[in-house]
Amino acid sequence: MLAVCVDFEVDPASLDVFLTIMQKNAADSLANEVGCHQFDITQDPQNPTKIFLYELYDDAVAFDLHKKASHYLEFNRAVSKIVIAKSVRLLKKLNH
Repeated sequence: MLAVCVDFEVDPASLDVFLTIMQKNAADSLANEVGCHQFDITQDPQNPTKIFLYELYDDAVAFDLHKKASHYLEFNRAVSKIVIAKSVRLLKKLNH
Protein backbone atom coordinates (compact mmCIF):
# COMPACT_ATOMS: atom_id res chain seq x y z
CA MET A 1 0.00 0.00 0.00
CA LEU A 2 1.04 3.55 -0.72
CA ALA A 3 0.42 6.20 1.94
CA VAL A 4 0.12 9.74 0.66
CA CYS A 5 0.62 12.51 3.24
CA VAL A 6 -0.22 16.03 2.15
CA ASP A 7 0.24 19.25 4.14
CA PHE A 8 -1.67 22.35 3.09
CA GLU A 9 -1.59 25.89 4.36
CA VAL A 10 -4.73 27.67 3.24
CA ASP A 11 -5.62 31.35 2.94
CA PRO A 12 -7.58 32.08 6.15
CA ALA A 13 -10.27 34.02 4.27
CA SER A 14 -10.96 30.97 2.07
CA LEU A 15 -10.72 28.18 4.64
CA ASP A 16 -14.42 27.25 4.61
CA VAL A 17 -14.46 27.13 0.82
CA PHE A 18 -11.33 24.97 0.79
CA LEU A 19 -12.76 22.51 3.32
CA THR A 20 -16.00 22.14 1.38
CA ILE A 21 -14.14 21.46 -1.86
CA MET A 22 -11.71 19.10 -0.10
CA GLN A 23 -14.51 17.08 1.48
CA LYS A 24 -16.09 16.59 -1.95
CA ASN A 25 -12.73 15.49 -3.40
CA ALA A 26 -12.23 12.98 -0.58
CA ALA A 27 -15.76 11.57 -0.93
CA ASP A 28 -15.43 11.30 -4.72
CA SER A 29 -12.04 9.60 -4.40
CA LEU A 30 -13.37 6.98 -1.99
CA ALA A 31 -16.56 6.41 -3.98
CA ASN A 32 -15.12 6.33 -7.49
CA GLU A 33 -11.53 5.09 -7.25
CA VAL A 34 -11.13 1.35 -6.73
CA GLY A 35 -7.50 1.81 -5.61
CA CYS A 36 -8.29 4.46 -2.96
CA HIS A 37 -8.91 2.92 0.47
CA GLN A 38 -8.64 5.82 2.90
CA PHE A 39 -8.82 9.60 2.62
CA ASP A 40 -8.65 11.40 5.96
CA ILE A 41 -8.81 15.18 6.26
CA THR A 42 -7.39 16.61 9.49
CA GLN A 43 -6.99 20.13 10.84
CA ASP A 44 -4.50 21.59 13.32
CA PRO A 45 -6.57 22.92 16.26
CA GLN A 46 -3.89 25.54 17.06
CA ASN A 47 -3.68 26.71 13.45
CA PRO A 48 -6.89 25.89 11.55
CA THR A 49 -5.43 26.96 8.20
CA LYS A 50 -3.07 23.95 8.33
CA ILE A 51 -4.74 20.91 6.81
CA PHE A 52 -3.20 17.43 6.71
CA LEU A 53 -4.40 14.58 4.46
CA TYR A 54 -3.69 10.89 4.96
CA GLU A 55 -4.60 8.80 1.94
CA LEU A 56 -4.07 5.10 1.22
CA TYR A 57 -3.85 3.68 -2.30
CA ASP A 58 -3.13 0.19 -3.63
CA ASP A 59 0.09 1.44 -5.23
CA ALA A 60 1.67 4.25 -7.25
CA VAL A 61 -0.46 3.34 -10.28
CA ALA A 62 -3.66 3.89 -8.27
CA PHE A 63 -2.33 7.22 -7.00
CA ASP A 64 -1.45 8.29 -10.55
CA LEU A 65 -5.01 7.45 -11.61
CA HIS A 66 -6.26 9.59 -8.70
CA LYS A 67 -4.25 12.56 -9.99
CA LYS A 68 -5.86 12.14 -13.43
CA ALA A 69 -9.44 11.77 -12.14
CA SER A 70 -11.83 14.55 -13.14
CA HIS A 71 -12.82 15.30 -9.53
CA TYR A 72 -9.15 15.72 -8.56
CA LEU A 73 -8.42 18.01 -11.51
CA GLU A 74 -11.53 20.05 -10.63
CA PHE A 75 -10.38 20.24 -7.00
CA ASN A 76 -6.89 21.37 -8.02
CA ARG A 77 -8.24 24.15 -10.24
CA ALA A 78 -10.69 25.31 -7.58
CA VAL A 79 -8.10 25.64 -4.80
CA SER A 80 -5.07 26.78 -6.79
CA LYS A 81 -5.40 30.43 -5.73
CA ILE A 82 -6.30 29.81 -2.08
CA VAL A 83 -3.50 27.38 -1.16
CA ILE A 84 -0.50 29.21 0.29
CA ALA A 85 1.73 26.12 0.58
CA LYS A 86 1.51 22.40 -0.19
CA SER A 87 3.88 19.50 0.38
CA VAL A 88 3.39 15.83 -0.51
CA ARG A 89 5.15 12.76 0.88
CA LEU A 90 4.75 9.25 -0.52
CA LEU A 91 5.38 6.45 1.97
CA LYS A 92 5.23 2.67 1.84
CA LYS A 93 2.76 1.31 4.39
CA LEU A 94 4.43 -1.63 6.14
CA ASN A 95 1.60 -3.20 8.16
CA HIS A 96 -1.65 -4.54 6.71
